[in-house]
Amino acid sequence: MRLLVLLMFVVGVANAQGFRLLEATINDVHTSLTTGEITCRELVELYLARIEAYDKQGPQLNAIQHLNARALEEADTLDAAFSASGLVGPLHCVPVLLKDQVETSDMPTTYGSAVFAEFISGRDATIVTRMKEAGAIILAKTTMGEFASRYLGSAFGIARNAYDPMRNPSGSSAGTGIGVAANFGLIGIGEDTGGSIRGPASVHSLVGLRPTVPLVSRFGMMPANPTHDTLGPIARTVTDAAILLEVLTGYDPNDPVTAYSVGRVPESYREFLDQDGLRGARIGVIRQPMDPGANPESEDFKKVRAVIDQAFEDIASLGAELVDPVEIPLIDLVHETYGNNNFETEQAIADYLADLPGAPVSSLGEALLQGEVVPWRASDLINVIGKSTHDPGYLEFMLTREEIRQSVLALMADAHLDALVYATFDHQTTLIAPDALTNANTADAYGWGNNRRLSPLTAFPAITVPAGFTEDGLPIGLEILGRAFSEGMLLSFAYAYEQSTQHRQPPMTTPRLLAGP
Repeated sequence: MRLLVLLMFVVGVANAQGFRLLEATINDVHTSLTTGEITCRELVELYLARIEAYDKQGPQLNAIQHLNARALEEADTLDAAFSASGLVGPLHCVPVLLKDQVETSDMPTTYGSAVFAEFISGRDATIVTRMKEAGAIILAKTTMGEFASRYLGSAFGIARNAYDPMRNPSGSSAGTGIGVAANFGLIGIGEDTGGSIRGPASVHSLVGLRPTVPLVSRFGMMPANPTHDTLGPIARTVTDAAILLEVLTGYDPNDPVTAYSVGRVPESYREFLDQDGLRGARIGVIRQPMDPGANPESEDFKKVRAVIDQAFEDIASLGAELVDPVEIPLIDLVHETYGNNNFETEQAIADYLADLPGAPVSSLGEALLQGEVVPWRASDLINVIGKSTHDPGYLEFMLTREEIRQSVLALMADAHLDALVYATFDHQTTLIAPDALTNANTADAYGWGNNRRLSPLTAFPAITVPAGFTEDGLPIGLEILGRAFSEGMLLSFAYAYEQSTQHRQPPMTTPRLLAGP
């Protein structure tokens, strides 16, 4: 396999001299296909060569769970279609990195767990069908925190940050964030229950969009907490995120909650991409940490704050009016309230498994009894066993959640705010503990300074965009939150900021291969 990939890479270099792979966008690929600088097969070969060189070898980032064995065959089919009639769709020959929480008919879906090793459901999730119809190639399934939390799993071990492999890559969409940052694919899909799109994007200098929950179908995805769960894009540019979101959205009878989105989906999200998108916007600045463990007096916090303060200045310089700071009522309840929802998981997974063809287990409890799940995740999941949405505690959680949501809406209305802005994390991503895989109480300080929970609690969309790097060379993400179904506005704000600042930089751990494009 290794020799084959290297040979394919050499062929790709010879036939793709005018194309530059690193940091390529969807538009770059489509332009190069049109001018004949590259074929779809050559593009896929180049990405496979990077995965071979850097994922299990080189820095050993461990982002890829499974490669699509038919990727080159699918590329040949797309090349033939292009020769006959042009682009198949907006994702023609776009190699996608898909979080391994999402089913594919011809590839294993493991959910990060050895319990589901090599399991194939035989069906495609709705978003997979939509991406394939748009011309995409599912290049690989990416590693994910076991059963959708953190960055460790019994199916693969430890996923590592592309900018510093000694540090955690955030999660649980860890592999997608790593892979898109390292240019293992063109774009990626993450799943966000409490921050799993925005976290990996933030620590990898990427764009990550958590949509309003009813916007994107979850059919074919193992749930965590259904009232929070959503799927969305992780990309290197806002434009690519917008293109992917257009393909993903829309009503799906297999996920009835998407009916709420009918009439709320614009014809195109790309129409919102305006370099003057921030001009005239009124945005509230949240400076108060939402993580009670954050330490504003620490040097680490100050390193992040220096980057974020500059981001606020840049936003103002682009014509936005900042209300700085805004005081969010009940903000001190955000972290704890989100953590109190352990009532949905067990039944949601049982319902999902009951409909999953050939599933090796029928319940979360049965999965835990296999003795395969990594200790920290097993100890966490034990706490959801026996819990139900019929428990009185669930009503208390939902009431508090609604109180927080209404308080945010009222603040935005009273202050005439279009959006809120804050650091995705108030601290840099932390070092991976030596006992992370073996200790149920590993002290890795994972998620230190986490501000991601406001979005799922309020059920509002949020986008993370690169804000720059600390003096330690670690990426920092800026998060913008709007009201329900305001994705177009968020993309507009993010695009204006991105185009002005150009903070995105690829990691030095995965440079250009040899003399390739």
